[in-house]
Order: sequence, then C-alpha cells, then structure tokens
Amino acid sequence: MFDNYILPVLIIAGAGLLCAVVLVVASKFMAVKVDERYAKLRGALPGVNCGACGYSGCDQYAKALNEDPNVKTNLCVPGADAVSREISSILGVDFADVEEQYAIVKCGGNCHSTEYIMDYEGPQTCEACNAFFQGRSSCSHACLGFGDCVAECKYDAIHVIDGVAYVDKDKCVGCGMCARKCPNHLIQIIDARSHVYVGCSSHDKGAYTRKVCKSGCIGCKKCEKTCPSGAITVDNNLASVDPAKCTNCGACVAVCPTGAIKSHLED
Repeated sequence: MFDNYILPVLIIAGAGLLCAVVLVVASKFMAVKVDERYAKLRGALPGVNCGACGYSGCDQYAKALNEDPNVKTNLCVPGADAVSREISSILGVDFADVEEQYAIVKCGGNCHSTEYIMDYEGPQTCEACNAFFQGRSSCSHACLGFGDCVAECKYDAIHVIDGVAYVDKDKCVGCGMCARKCPNHLIQIIDARSHVYVGCSSHDKGAYTRKVCKSGCIGCKKCEKTCPSGAITVDNNLASVDPAKCTNCGACVAVCPTGAIKSHLED
C-alpha cells in the first residue's frame, strides 16, 4: 500500500526536477542580452511619453540616443536640464541646455466674459461638446471648459477656472500633451522666456467679438502701434506676439482695451 503512494510522488518530483533543469539551461542559452547603456538612457527619461522630443515615446528616444550619435541630448522638454545632464553623462558628451517651454491658453472667455447659448447635456468632454455645433458658448472659438486638457496633464499644471482652462506656469513642463488634446486648438506651447501672449483665438471682426466675449481681441491695433520693439502685429482681426522680438515690457498689455493680451509677470 505504501509503495502505491511513494511511486507517484517520486515520478512527479522527478518530472519537476527535470523541468527545472531544462528551464535553467534554457534561460542561460536563450537569454536576450540587455544593452546596459540603453537601459541607463531609458531610466534617465521621465516616462511621460509626450512626444515633445519628436519621437513617439521615451523608448524610441532612448533607442535613438543609443544608436545615433547625431541625436541631440536636450530634446526632453519635461525632463529639462537635469535629464539632459544625465543623458550627456551616460553618453560621455558635452551638456546641452534644454529650451524650456510652457503652455498658454489662447482664450479668456470665462463665465464673466461670455455666456452659454445652450444647455449641453451630452458626454461631459470637450471633444464631445465641440462636435455639437462647435460647443455651447456664444463664441465658437472659446474654451469648452470640460477639462480634457486637465485629464491629460500628468503634472497638475492646468485647471478649469470659471469655465476656462488656466495654466500654472510654475508646474507646467511644456510637454504639449494638453495642446494635442484640445479640440479647439486653444493651447499653444511657447518659450518659457516669453511672458506676454494673446489670450484669444478668434479671427471674427471686432464688433462681433465684442458682442460675444468681453475679453476677446477686437483687432483695434492699439497694441501694434504701442509696442516699441515691433513684436506684436494684428492680422485678420487677431493680434499675435513674436517671442523673438518681445522684451516683455508690458506696453501692449497696458493699452489693450479688452484685456486680451496677458502677461505672466502680472499673475
């Protein structure tokens, strides 16, 4: 009777031992070698997979850095200089400064400046609302206010306040994920050294813009005439700032009759 139990146990134990030996041998001879330098490069990147570097994700950027000596080490905008320094150290090359950026929202149409012309009861997302007659606001260019950008941001840098998205420059890393998510294309990524921007995207005539939004650009050209460095121009009823020329003096902000031109220096 005892032998009837021992034999099956021995068979199972032997089979298990044989399988273990086979797995150990297989893992040794069939193991995929890991490129240690690639692993270090990938570990240095933040893993946001935002695409700001021009590659589809951190894996692809790390692969390009590892294989192509011509790939720049300062392309990771979210990682800023700290990541660039680490990558440069791993590759044994000179450090290259990262051009820091941040997001701006080209809309000032909050609940105090404009109004809703419909009661939208569909899916509570900007994308869905925009597909329904270009949104609920009297201005068809306005921020839709449901926070698709907020849900996309991994840094808690953007929030909807009084119905319009607002960026916290101190938290924003310029990854651009919020900009790609906005169905009205109101979010733009600009150089972090630029503080003055136009918080409007409407090309409608001034009279109509004034009617639908108190904070919209009306194309009056006061800013263009006032700017001492020729950094701001009005084209097709909308002002725009050239960061290369702008000195952040704030003269255009001061003369704008609707407050469409904004400055982070005054936040």
